[in-house]
Amino acid sequence: MKKTALIVILWLACVIARADDLPDLILPAGAGVNVHFTQGHEKDLAMIAAAGFKWVRMDFVWEAIERKKGEYDWSDYDAFSAELKKHGLRAYYILDYSNPLYEPKVVGTNPITGKVESGTTASPQHPASVAAFACWAGAAAKHFSGTGVIWEIWNEPNISFWQPGPDVNQYTTLALATTRAIRKNDPNACVVAPATSCFPWDFLESVLKSGLLTNINAVSIHPYRSPNQPPESAAGEYQRLREMIQRYAPAGKNIPIISGEWGYSSNTKGVTPETQAAFIARQQLSNLLNGVPISIWYDWKNDGPDPAENEHNFGTVTADLQPKPAYLAIQNLTRALAGYRINQRLKTESSADYVLSLTNLAGQTKLAAWTLDAPHSIVLASKLKIELEAMPQYIPSIPAH
Repeated sequence: MKKTALIVILWLACVIARADDLPDLILPAGAGVNVHFTQGHEKDLAMIAAAGFKWVRMDFVWEAIERKKGEYDWSDYDAFSAELKKHGLRAYYILDYSNPLYEPKVVGTNPITGKVESGTTASPQHPASVAAFACWAGAAAKHFSGTGVIWEIWNEPNISFWQPGPDVNQYTTLALATTRAIRKNDPNACVVAPATSCFPWDFLESVLKSGLLTNINAVSIHPYRSPNQPPESAAGEYQRLREMIQRYAPAGKNIPIISGEWGYSSNTKGVTPETQAAFIARQQLSNLLNGVPISIWYDWKNDGPDPAENEHNFGTVTADLQPKPAYLAIQNLTRALAGYRINQRLKTESSADYVLSLTNLAGQTKLAAWTLDAPHSIVLASKLKIELEAMPQYIPSIPAH
């Protein structure tokens, strides 16, 4: 395998630190990964930490915690949170889904398979279930107060994760009640929403103008796109969303965008494992370039062995924890650029070329460079010649000359 393409070069510069409720725009403070487990996966967590991830996103399942009305069993997530802390990881918990104690069974569409199925629980849409969900979320915020959890309200409510079908008014009612309950129990909690799939503009505008921006710390989005749309292609949508947020945000409140879930599947009809490796590194960098402080990669490990199945191939490692090129890419990126923030994107002749200047608190500078075009050479103003490719999985560090 080639050891080329992300070029890092040292010289002196200055850097300014910033404080915020969310991670600063410094690598790898906002790098995260999605998992589908709680207990019994110590090796997974050790490998996640070794890759340089700092956040672990996981469903915080209502019906698994409240099995009797008004009684909450936190033990599973207490244990998981303790394991995360042991490995230097922080929790990003998704407050989801419904609870058969409060809502009936309905016929709905499976969001993964697209098949119509009976027996799924309706999402909270009646006053009693909305109140119960909010009460549970508030109790969770109180129980985990001070542990640095990020709370995300639901997962992709604009598609069939909301049952029996998406309803922006129902979701907004739930989100408003939930944020109020969380703030009452933990005023300093970090809360994000609406965690939509892609950029559904009408849905987003309805949510953002509802008043929800008053009580959340960030707008979470899942910027999925087709395999032929690289991570850099999200820039225009981020800008449009940022303008929408500014239109409806309380005066003087800066509300960032976070990438709460986003990946590329390396199935036979998706991207190659090498392209997936390039994209996981470029996603982190292009998101930071767009002012996005958290980037959660979907997924940690392959969900199955079928190379042709889309859902089986989002992982950075195989189902049996063998590193894929994507794992090596994120590990090398987080090691090579640990402690660095993007200072600027240097001007080049082609908009397809990315040359980022990054600096750290010690005053050192590195360059990260890649291209969306065919491999080629460019010469910077400093007369430094560099070779640009799409950024394979290995990230060498070479001295300036």
